[in-house]
Amino acid sequence: MLNRKIDSYLEKYYKNDKKALLITGARQTGKSFSIRHFGTTHFKSLVEINFIEMPEAIEVISNAKNSKDMLLRLSALTNQPLIEGQTLVFFDEVQECPEIVTAIKFLVEEGSYRYIMSGSLLGVELKDLRSEPVGYMDIKEMFPLDIEEFFMALGVNQRIWDEIKTAWEQKRSVDDFVHKKIMELFRLYLIVGGMPAVVQKYLDTNNLQEVLAEQQAIIRLYKRDIAKYDRNHKLYIEEIFELIPSELNAKNKRFILKNLNENLKFSRYENSFIWLKEAGVALPVFNSDEPVAPLKLSRSRNLFKLFQNDIGLLACQYADGIQLQLLTNANGINFGSIYENAVAQELHARGFDLYYFNSKKQGELDFIIEKDGEVVPIEVKSGKAYQRHNALTNVMTNADYHIPQALVFTNENVSQDGKVLYLPIYMVAFLEKQTPVDVEYRVDLSGLQ
Repeated sequence: MLNRKIDSYLEKYYKNDKKALLITGARQTGKSFSIRHFGTTHFKSLVEINFIEMPEAIEVISNAKNSKDMLLRLSALTNQPLIEGQTLVFFDEVQECPEIVTAIKFLVEEGSYRYIMSGSLLGVELKDLRSEPVGYMDIKEMFPLDIEEFFMALGVNQRIWDEIKTAWEQKRSVDDFVHKKIMELFRLYLIVGGMPAVVQKYLDTNNLQEVLAEQQAIIRLYKRDIAKYDRNHKLYIEEIFELIPSELNAKNKRFILKNLNENLKFSRYENSFIWLKEAGVALPVFNSDEPVAPLKLSRSRNLFKLFQNDIGLLACQYADGIQLQLLTNANGINFGSIYENAVAQELHARGFDLYYFNSKKQGELDFIIEKDGEVVPIEVKSGKAYQRHNALTNVMTNADYHIPQALVFTNENVSQDGKVLYLPIYMVAFLEKQTPVDVEYRVDLSGLQ
């Protein structure tokens, strides 16, 4: 069984909080599996209501007069016992029954049982939610396996990973043997990706053809979702989804609308891009006009790159044979778009808002993020000329920006040149957003009372 970070999150959440939890995320990221595992190992009874498999449950929720009436009706839908204080009620595929998100407030208030919800396309389906139960529910987004989860699934020793993290913290080189082995595993991650079913297929078979078949099945599932959930825009959405690999392989990686239709403006396509983002299927990286915090203020709405939500799904959409080329690190092949997608996916999973910077005078930076109140430029280099980065040099020497450090992720070991830190690509797994701290501030009302 794959160990996921969500497992420890759920354990901590349900130990310290009485609220319900809504798990969001794209299809096939392992939401339902992790919830079932948690429920069966931490509660005497797990009651699961799947609104796709049990459409009659939608009417139960919609017509219930109050929480007690709802619980009475739910008890008739399941063979599992409802044990007070020891039951987790799991509502799955809640996009089919948005009313449950509103009703969860009253179930939490009633207090007999604990509640968890999950579903896909929630960003699409729940935008018009009438009454979000603030104070009664938290939301947690789930992603494909990140780099660390993938390495642990393959059997990398935790002590080795801790040593690598120490090297990151101390800005020193990783042992050469360890570095080469971890780079091999990273290239495998580029092929397999982080979808749990795909990772498990690799662990069970070590057969990349079976891995590819599993990935293609997920791609087909995504296309069925597009056809099912947005009939008005499905042709636009599917066309954009199909173009992601080729657009990323283009020179500037930006999404060019003329590749869709020269006569249509962005406003016509905007809802389709939003659908892909809200469904968790694609990751937009918006252009920021200036590498100055806060980046959101200089974001350009219609200039962006579009990445896949999972690096393995991107690799499977490219031409046949790229898997072997990635494994062998073949010379003469440009893996830039694949490396960048892996970085975008990792940064997104760690809570960073994604931007890039482009200027006619200074050039283009692959990514810029905000960390600890500072802007951090990030370049991703898949080749040997990783120290050649004119745009980064221009930005770092611009006194108007006051940028203290830049990161360049490469195939090579750790090194530093002035304010530019060169890091192995797998070390992107250690970038973390600043943890919010409690700030207590008391107003001095002396002389006013």
